[in-house]
Amino acid sequence: MSIQENLKNIKSSIPEHVTLVAVSKTKPVSDIMEAYHAGQRIFGENKIQEMAEKHEDMPKDIEWHMIGHVQRNKVKYMASFVSLIHGVDNFKLLKEINKQAKKHDRIIDCLLQIKIGSEDSKFGMTPSEASEIIHSKDFSGLKNIRITGVMGMATFTDNKVQIKQEFELLKSTFNILKPLNTANCKLQTISMGMSGDYPLAIDCGSTMIRVGSSIFGSRNYN
Repeated sequence: MSIQENLKNIKSSIPEHVTLVAVSKTKPVSDIMEAYHAGQRIFGENKIQEMAEKHEDMPKDIEWHMIGHVQRNKVKYMASFVSLIHGVDNFKLLKEINKQAKKHDRIIDCLLQIKIGSEDSKFGMTPSEASEIIHSKDFSGLKNIRITGVMGMATFTDNKVQIKQEFELLKSTFNILKPLNTANCKLQTISMGMSGDYPLAIDCGSTMIRVGSSIFGSRNYN
């Protein structure tokens, strides 16, 4: 099936309140433009330089989401245009995003990445660490970022029971943090679920899914 047909099938199968992020990492501009012409406007990348290059070459009504692990020294390359940063896993990174956003006189939306998967390779903070950050005095001083939700990555496993438990942990974390409404923290997004498990993620409360291979086909890691 074509990229256009894949997109149409996925969009028709997900509820209206769920946002689809088309994960375009490693994909050429021609493929992304095919998705763009099919009406997709939100794309996710996991490498800042690759995202910045694509942003230069592509229409400016695209919302770019940074979905990968973020190194502090690279925030400056996306601060002028990124719409949402999914993988904020520590306070130092939040401070750097705030600093770079201020230079461009804008507020950057961020999701707190919660570690729900069991692998050591997964990044993220504990629910209590997330709560501590939002409650802290230092956090209230960050005027150029806004926490709009949480993000998590389930363990890479075929064990659906385990994946469901991990998704439910993210949903319960969101529920605990949601009342902590401040000037720079208004939680509404739960970003969880990818090509292999997004229907389960939606059942568990996801409001944003990150889908790549089911739209574009397998990745080009050459």
